[in-house]
Amino acid sequence: MMKSCMTIHPKDDVAVALRDLEAGSLAEGICLAENIPAGHKFSRRPIAAGEEIRKYGEVIGRAAADIPAGAHVHSHNLKSILAGAQSYAYTPRECPLSPAQYPGFMGYRRPDGAVGVRNEIWIIPTVGCVNAVAAEIEKRCAKYAVGSVERVVAYNHPYGCSQLSGDHEMTRRFLCALINHPNAGAVLVLGLGCENNHIAGMQECLGSWDEGRVAFLNCQEAEDELSAAEQIIARLAAYAGGFRREPCDASELVIGLKCGGSDGFSGISANPLLGRFSDGLIAAGGSAILTEVPEMFGAEHLLMARCADRSVFEKCVDMVNGFKDYFLRYGEGVDENPSPGNRAGGITTLAEKSLGCTQKGGTAPVTDVIGYGERIKERGLTLLSAPGNDLVAACALAAAGAHIVLFTTGRGTPFGCPVPTVKIASNTPLFEKKRAWMDFDAGCLLQGADPAETAHRFAAYVLSVASGERPASEKLSKGDLAIFKDGVTL
Repeated sequence: MMKSCMTIHPKDDVAVALRDLEAGSLAEGICLAENIPAGHKFSRRPIAAGEEIRKYGEVIGRAAADIPAGAHVHSHNLKSILAGAQSYAYTPRECPLSPAQYPGFMGYRRPDGAVGVRNEIWIIPTVGCVNAVAAEIEKRCAKYAVGSVERVVAYNHPYGCSQLSGDHEMTRRFLCALINHPNAGAVLVLGLGCENNHIAGMQECLGSWDEGRVAFLNCQEAEDELSAAEQIIARLAAYAGGFRREPCDASELVIGLKCGGSDGFSGISANPLLGRFSDGLIAAGGSAILTEVPEMFGAEHLLMARCADRSVFEKCVDMVNGFKDYFLRYGEGVDENPSPGNRAGGITTLAEKSLGCTQKGGTAPVTDVIGYGERIKERGLTLLSAPGNDLVAACALAAAGAHIVLFTTGRGTPFGCPVPTVKIASNTPLFEKKRAWMDFDAGCLLQGADPAETAHRFAAYVLSVASGERPASEKLSKGDLAIFKDGVTL
């Protein structure tokens, strides 16, 4: 029989309802004072106003009023205590990983030694002005997706002109990172000719490139840009068509970790499942990237304690405080993150959301911290500076070098990003309702499924995606890029 509730950590002051619970019923021997919706919290003991409240063994806020045992604990009586930028002490702890062996996958070996899990031709505009042209090229050139060429995709975005300083650099760095992504067998960089983010600047940012793999076209310089583009795509398709899937070791896989539309189950089912997979992949020599810096607020001390050395710790502190300063610069608090969907699902404070969110990163040491638009440099667990917005963060993970993005959700979302985006449902009703969106049901863990067996099935599925199986989101359009922006547009 399915349990009615769960206490995550012995120190916790609250338990989570695993199904709708009625007032007057018993849960953990406590008579519930009111109805508790599934995914929401109830108090395990009387809590006085002003007392700290713990979940995951960590403080998630303070009681805003006296809370009797068995009462619903949510936004009406639990308040955040997060603050702005602060000082942190480096207090490292051991992060041992159990040895793990994952089977390999069938990937595409590139001439520079990199491995891709897709062999697509990407059309990347330097500026939003040529989005419609890029879309028409994709339509005309779909016929070149034959043999080992899996898809011709045009990526649209609104930027590349009228941006200044930092924003302009972020856009350029982000697009160049995508151009270098090993999931692209070949790339057409499509410019207009008069934009800030002109092709010559992109080439300077790239530094070097394989002329067989990457081509450039300025639309203003071509009499018929569509015909010119098709000739280029035909040549790129011949190049990309020379690649074939071959056995690759799991150590060469890079996974991006993301959550969105979280609920009260995300931190106890889907996110820990990703953490277990991430730890296993890293133990086998692979890599994972964790982002969503605002959703580290309140749990950052746990990540900092896992930093491999002081230099990584200092980069982590700079990343977290830098993002807090970004919020405060615009007059926004650092504690008002949970969305209406999060709150409806049972998440109250940002610290609570963060403690559940960071479960995706498992327990592995943090080996590096990188900026937005930078590519992963170290094996292991890397922290990436990017916001929590689903599309922006997922695209940032792709640009950082993730072959696949693993995306947990308790509410459901159909979006995809430039790399395969696997959706993991935190609860079984969501998985069953939105089968056209979801790829894996982590809700079985709430019903007593064996964690080790579930992790084994999940790892097998992820490696099948690396070998070519398409997740639900990849069957839809994935042609929109969401690029981080922080500045003036002319």
